[in-house]
Amino acid sequence: MRLWSKQQEKLFFEKSRNFASHQQLFYKTDDERYLAYWPKSYNGPKSTLQARNSLIGNYTEKWVNDLLEHVLKEQNFHVIQQAQIPSIGITRRSPADIVIANKNKKILMPEDVKLIFEVKMSIVWNWEYDEKTTQIKEIGDYRTHQGRPSFTRSDSVLKAIGKCIDIRVSSFNSSKIPLIILGNAPLSNGFCKKADYLKKAGIIQGFWSLNPFPLNHGNTRKRSHKNGFIRFNNIDELNNSVDNLFNQDLNFFSGMENPERLGEIIEIANREKTYEEKGLKFINLLKR
Repeated sequence: MRLWSKQQEKLFFEKSRNFASHQQLFYKTDDERYLAYWPKSYNGPKSTLQARNSLIGNYTEKWVNDLLEHVLKEQNFHVIQQAQIPSIGITRRSPADIVIANKNKKILMPEDVKLIFEVKMSIVWNWEYDEKTTQIKEIGDYRTHQGRPSFTRSDSVLKAIGKCIDIRVSSFNSSKIPLIILGNAPLSNGFCKKADYLKKAGIIQGFWSLNPFPLNHGNTRKRSHKNGFIRFNNIDELNNSVDNLFNQDLNFFSGMENPERLGEIIEIANREKTYEEKGLKFINLLKR
């Protein structure tokens, strides 16, 4: 199985035509063309496609689910879509897109969860549907159209960040669970700085793009300065990053204390024998 590509997008449109009309999948321009996005040069009347957002959301979640099952096929973990973890605020009203867990259940305890993914993927290239031949062809990458796919859409990124923060602050039970936001387009310079800060602060462990070549010509950013954003080039890179998260005993901690209280906590924690015991003591004292 391969990472995201324009072939995967063409497959989405071909499969979606089995249960959705081309009018629900493509915009109709004033010169009678059916396009996935309005071209940069287009100044005619515009409409909004509501149905396609839901379709591509469901499609990409299922695609990520299948990809992770392929990556983890030799490990004793389960990949679960739309999972609920009520004790950390992930409920039926706002389930997790994809969870990797020790148990194959829709409703999980925090200790069962190894990793949580929020999926923010979309159509990246522009596509044209020929009504006469029913053929679909690619007509340009995201630089050629007016759409803002995946990580290039600020409101989508901010929504994902908000959900991750909500999980982090809902309960200390979420402190050991890594949170990853998955996309298929580059992250802007401004958001790369935010991604690095969020990773350093421990709130989110990364923005990962699963699209190695989002441009028809040229290349895009491989990673941000502090690896808050990473673009994977192949399955092996994704596999290594997932394994790296599994092999780390991560603990999220936060607080706002005056220097005197922090000094007191450090002094108490320093009485423990090993570095690991000192670190755990420090975190537990902060939680109190």
